[in-house]
Amino acid sequence: MNLSVFSSLCAALILCTLLLGVSVLSETLCNDSNLDIEGGTYTLSKERYYGSMLVYHCPEGYYPYPALARSCQKSGSWSPPPKRRPTPKCRMVECPNPLVLESGSVFPVLSQYFADNQTTYECYSGYTLRGSSSRTCQPNGKWSGGTPICSGAIEDGAKCADPGIPPGAGRTGDFFGIGDKVTYRCDSGLNLVGSKVRVCQENGQWTGTEPKCYYKHTYDTPLEITEAFGSALRESLQVLETDSDTDQFGKKISVDKGGLLNIYIAMDISDSIDKAEFEKSRNAVIKLIRKVSSFTVSPNYGILFFASDVKEVVNILDSHGKNRRKLVDILADLDNFEYDARENVGTDLNLAFKTILERMAIQKGRNATLFKEMYHVLIFFTDGAYNMGGRPEDTVAKIKAMVEIDEDAKRENHLDIYVFGVGSVIFDEDITPLVTKREGETHYFKVKNGEKLEETFDEIIDEEKVVGLCGLHKNYDSGTPDTQRLRYPWLARIETKHKDGGLGKCMGSLVTPDYILTAAHCFKFEDTADMITVLIGNKEVLKVERHILHPQYNIKAKVDQGVKEFYDYDVALLQLKKTLTPSIKTRPICIPCTKETSAALKLSGDQITCKQHEELLLDKSYEEAKFMSHDKLRDNMEQENEVKLKLKDHRDNCIGLATKLEGITADNLKTIVTDNFLCSGGRDPTRDHVTCKGDSGGAVFKDYDDYRTIQVGVISWATKNLCPEGDSRKQESNDDSRDFHINLFKVLPFLKKHLGDDTSERVPLNFID
Repeated sequence: MNLSVFSSLCAALILCTLLLGVSVLSETLCNDSNLDIEGGTYTLSKERYYGSMLVYHCPEGYYPYPALARSCQKSGSWSPPPKRRPTPKCRMVECPNPLVLESGSVFPVLSQYFADNQTTYECYSGYTLRGSSSRTCQPNGKWSGGTPICSGAIEDGAKCADPGIPPGAGRTGDFFGIGDKVTYRCDSGLNLVGSKVRVCQENGQWTGTEPKCYYKHTYDTPLEITEAFGSALRESLQVLETDSDTDQFGKKISVDKGGLLNIYIAMDISDSIDKAEFEKSRNAVIKLIRKVSSFTVSPNYGILFFASDVKEVVNILDSHGKNRRKLVDILADLDNFEYDARENVGTDLNLAFKTILERMAIQKGRNATLFKEMYHVLIFFTDGAYNMGGRPEDTVAKIKAMVEIDEDAKRENHLDIYVFGVGSVIFDEDITPLVTKREGETHYFKVKNGEKLEETFDEIIDEEKVVGLCGLHKNYDSGTPDTQRLRYPWLARIETKHKDGGLGKCMGSLVTPDYILTAAHCFKFEDTADMITVLIGNKEVLKVERHILHPQYNIKAKVDQGVKEFYDYDVALLQLKKTLTPSIKTRPICIPCTKETSAALKLSGDQITCKQHEELLLDKSYEEAKFMSHDKLRDNMEQENEVKLKLKDHRDNCIGLATKLEGITADNLKTIVTDNFLCSGGRDPTRDHVTCKGDSGGAVFKDYDDYRTIQVGVISWATKNLCPEGDSRKQESNDDSRDFHINLFKVLPFLKKHLGDDTSERVPLNFID
């Protein structure tokens, strides 16, 4: 065999590299000596092949020493290289030195302060303590509470209060008049996060943010990220919701200003970020975008991945105009992006910022007046390391100039730059200069190994702060009463104690803080409001002021035609005696043809019609919908069921099975099963779930996205009872079973009369034509 043939075989099989003297990067192995860590473990992203990240893991309250992680290099060596001495071990977490308090004392005085150590602070005579009087070193390497400061009498010329000195820091500058500066530095081994220099302003506030000194092992907890980032982002989203109509809870809403908010998301995919870290970040971004979509604004998105080059997954210039990309397509592109660290050697962080700067420049060139009104949010996920492309701080300065951030900070809220430090080793000193710095806000977050990042982003936008949004809910149900309440905060159960001693049980939905929507047949002619109770959640029992049946509902209307029970217009409203306070656990569902639902459907402008709602919600021949049914084994629980509403050319076939009931024939079918009914059931195209006794009055609803729910129908009647007594399983349809539900689009005059009444003391819904 000649050498060329042998060489070809070797290349194909990747077997003979040593014989030929050729190295193949994919076969490069780093050694396995001295890798173990005392008191902990380690994981490898790609075993010991080139590009693998070795990450050390220690119990809570401990951190890996002397290295947090190592990476396998092309040469087959680890960086940093493992050594026999010192032996890698899990050390107890240390907090920065608190013995920096001026004009006061710290107890106890120790050479080092470890996790769970507590300190107390006292000021000298004539000085007053501000901040925390005691603090605890926490497992994440931070002190609890706020920086203690001993304040004396305000000296002549002083305008700002003493800004204090954070643990582990030193400060230059002891004058606090207008224009005076203070400069901070951190002790050896610590990195400064926040503002290195702060200036006293005329309003008595210091510029920038309070500095902190972090060890490499310091990180932010999920709760800290949720509170700080969630609060700041809500401000960015709600700043556009100030000049439009007022919704039913007094909150200002706007559905036509989404184009003024640009959100750029940039994710580091260089080889220093392993695949697991990347996927955690991507999942968190998907979660964030879905949560943002719950607001009444629809931002423009630009999404890019960067290493030595930039891969622009979503160009923000495609978010504007008639060809604006749909959110579902944006999320699909993000989800489908393929990660390969071996293609991503080297990091040009500056190029990511330059790409965003270029997009902003194009927008400004197209319409400078509109650009000046825009708000820009930049969210980066990176470890901060870069080895090519120059200093990103210079480009950040150009971005600020592009947005016209003034010296006097009049436009400072038009730009937010956040960085989430992800990866095994995070370079605080390189990240800190990049983020925006405003008093009372945090823009840099250091995440520990991506820990709970997706769950953290799920909590970032707190539904408690946006109670005015109908249909908003958590998108998970863990099978407990509490989590089910978060998933279905509009769900109501209704009990009626009839005069004959019987107990009627139905379902309903909260449609405003004053009204429950349910079925009219749940009540007998002689029932009065005081016989009816409504259960919201597991404990809150509500009394009813009055029950209002649709005026055209008459169950005996077709008796003379042989139909014992006629359910047309089978809807009712229960007016509660007490107006509910909307919360994360108690929130109305959206109903069609209201401005509130237009916002949920992302419809903007003044010419939105009810017909547009119907085209979005009930336009397909088979329309997927859901309803809730009672779990017979768990008294305080319900189950979610799925159906396909049969519409258009499939509706006649669906309702035709009703002719098997006494009194209904082909001749009178459509007179009895009127156009007011939606039809579900059967096995075509799939097997539907069926309603059971006690489900009447419940909502037939659609989840328009992961976080908004819109009701389209009310459960009314069924052709068959397929629910065995005591069986808690979801019940499935057979070929001949059908369920009928009142179509809310057909009873809008009734709903509008009572829920849209602006002459009563109750706050009305805003109906559209």
